[in-house]
Amino acid sequence: MRNMEITPIILENQSVINEFLMKHWYSTDMVVCGEKIDMTKSDGLAVFSHGEITALLTYRIKPDHTCEIISLDSLIENRGTATKLLQKVFDIARTYSCKTVTVMTTNDNLKAIGFYQKRGFDMTRLHYNSVEKSRKIKPEIPLIGDYGIPLRHELEFEYVLKI
Repeated sequence: MRNMEITPIILENQSVINEFLMKHWYSTDMVVCGEKIDMTKSDGLAVFSHGEITALLTYRIKPDHTCEIISLDSLIENRGTATKLLQKVFDIARTYSCKTVTVMTTNDNLKAIGFYQKRGFDMTRLHYNSVEKSRKIKPEIPLIGDYGIPLRHELEFEYVLKI
């Protein structure tokens, strides 16, 4: 993926993005700490190969000038695609005068926990039993997650942007 093209989510590719979200998240809604987020209204970046999405990052710029990553999926691992998407969202966040980029993941997502820490994110909060609250809003959230780990908590990570 040396010459990967990162494309922003725009009206012309929104339906393909929505299909991808449905396939990988079972909904176009994401629930983070009990807050329902309509990802069809989120900004984002996609990587396409042969007309198919191979990676997608959605985010939002919050009023406090924090950039929050809502979702990050990379279907082809260990090629640097997700890291390139992160770098691009860091650049975007800087243009909005953001000081930090945050991301939430669940306690079972060991790959994501390692991925973010290896790229300079620091774990800043444990939202204890928050998935229970989120499950009431989005019942599709399973009880058991990756590696057979009970899905219970959300972990918040933060990256401090260098100017």
